[in-house]
Amino acid sequence: MRIRIVDAFSARPFTGNPAGVVLLDSGAFPDTAWLQQVATEVNLSETAFAHPLPEGGDADWALRWLTPAAEVNMCGHATLATAHVLHTTGTATGTVRFRTRSGVLTTTADPGGAITMDFPTAPLTPVEVPPVVAEALGCAIRSAHDTGPDVGDLLVELPDEKAVRALSPDLKALAGHGGRGVIATARADDPAGGHDFVSRCFFPAVGIDEDPVTGSAHTALAPFWSARLGRASLVGLQGAARTGYVRTELRGDRTLLTGSAVTVIDGELLVTA
Repeated sequence: MRIRIVDAFSARPFTGNPAGVVLLDSGAFPDTAWLQQVATEVNLSETAFAHPLPEGGDADWALRWLTPAAEVNMCGHATLATAHVLHTTGTATGTVRFRTRSGVLTTTADPGGAITMDFPTAPLTPVEVPPVVAEALGCAIRSAHDTGPDVGDLLVELPDEKAVRALSPDLKALAGHGGRGVIATARADDPAGGHDFVSRCFFPAVGIDEDPVTGSAHTALAPFWSARLGRASLVGLQGAARTGYVRTELRGDRTLLTGSAVTVIDGELLVTA
């Protein structure tokens, strides 16, 4: 079967967030242990596995996401990567509906190649900053919010963009705090710089030290920053060594995430389930 590596949330190779994409011909997923072995072998933050569903249902494809260490409930960049593969190979056009652990997620491609994803907005609950997180990050934290069961992260606001960019956290300590990981964010230093806020995401508990560009995190970042900046439509810049942009639009209990993608590797997976 074919396996592709796609850089998501970027139109240029070797930027954004790479994801593995495996489109299955059968109407069911192989054994989970095999999916995990493939994801571990690919060794990217997520590998997406999808198979077509019968016509007439609530979704067109079934979709699962696995990190090198575990299956996750929601992943934006690997969903974007999967939709990109479906559209660029002519397998699908227009809107594609995916059945996932987070319900039915839809993606729509525009003529220019950008893809918009319709995801559930993460519920934000203010919480006290866990001492282990404060110590692991090693910087001042303005506020902290739980992001609910689908995202499963702790969102922490730092004083400014420079503080986010300078982070060098104790990843071993972060891995033990509970949940998927930590989203660190701050308002953009320069409002004319092309983005409204910045973020970095650390998920060592699921085998990802730092995720370059995290779509699911933006379902929490969108309501967080829309409330503070007074606008429904925003642009987020995420990452350190690799970066990418996510356009967000808050629509109540749904959040639209828009980005581009580019396929960088197209190969053959020789070991089947």
